[in-house]
Amino acid sequence: MAGKAFLILADGWQAEGVSVGAEGTVWGEVVFHTALTGYPEIFTDPSYWGQILVMTLPHIGNYGTAAEEWQHEKPMIRGLVARQVSGFFSRAGRAVGLPEYLRMHGIPAIAGIDTRALVRRVRQKGAQNALLTTTPPTQEMWEKLIQYPSMQGTELASQVTTARPYTVGEPSGLRIALLDFGVKKAILDQLVQRGAYVGVFPAYTAPEALQAFEPQGFLLSNGPGDPAAMPQAIATVSELVKWGRPILGICLGHQLLSLALGVPTYKLLFGHRGSNHPVKDLRTGRLYITSQNHGFAIDAAELERHPDLILSHINLNDHTVEGFVHRHLPLQGVQYHPEASPGPHDSHEVFDEFMAAVRLQAVLPSR
Repeated sequence: MAGKAFLILADGWQAEGVSVGAEGTVWGEVVFHTALTGYPEIFTDPSYWGQILVMTLPHIGNYGTAAEEWQHEKPMIRGLVARQVSGFFSRAGRAVGLPEYLRMHGIPAIAGIDTRALVRRVRQKGAQNALLTTTPPTQEMWEKLIQYPSMQGTELASQVTTARPYTVGEPSGLRIALLDFGVKKAILDQLVQRGAYVGVFPAYTAPEALQAFEPQGFLLSNGPGDPAAMPQAIATVSELVKWGRPILGICLGHQLLSLALGVPTYKLLFGHRGSNHPVKDLRTGRLYITSQNHGFAIDAAELERHPDLILSHINLNDHTVEGFVHRHLPLQGVQYHPEASPGPHDSHEVFDEFMAAVRLQAVLPSR
């Protein structure tokens, strides 16, 4: 028989449900995701480090989870909230049930609560810290919740980045140096599929070490936390910009590129997390349905005032910035996730555009 679990938000909202994961107590920022499928990819996305994730779909877990879907070797969410989690699953191949998977990795989860009411609360009051526990809440737990650091001002990339450099792809390919702030496996796959030889480097690698790889382009990956709390990474990106080689920033990487160019970021009320967010490419008028996962955005007014940057993509739900390009340098940032995983493949061409710029760089005379 399943035991009880409890969820308490920092503003006092609380719910009691059943435990469908590991036993224990966790604190983190509570956020929600609206995807209908793809929970194995979502739960293993390093961008969710430090967060308690609410799935808006009423029922998840019916197809278990398998290694080929994982974006990291282990789940990266702090805790899970769902209306119902299936204890049974059905699929071909090797897989494990979702409750078993969560228990294996020590992830507490609560089910049997009104997730619609919870999501409405988060939309109205904003993403906030929460407590998820499988034991009756205590005053000590509540006090820790009140004192728990806000996501704003918190650096987390150092907790999810690779410990040492490694490479993927064929050495004969175009050389891309990727700064790993919490990279998803799908981003590496997209680059390798396009003929890249990718050197994956820890988040705070010095520019000189990146230069030693002799890259023809740079990719700044996705990741968790507040980009403004990463001055060392911003300084590194500023140096990379001076070298004039193609740079693609994705999600957190997009924000770091923006900050390196002098355009500030800010925290969204509840963020964008889902696989059906409409984005418009202002250069072509084309619309994309995109996968998204971010709690920060770049300042649209400051971007449009920047003499060298062009707003290239907007979110059609709230008109926040979804992308920019540089007028003179081969620099591009996209807030959404062109690799998807999960989500539609509409925007895979972002990688085509980046690799085309890298190929052009490869044939130009060295500076």
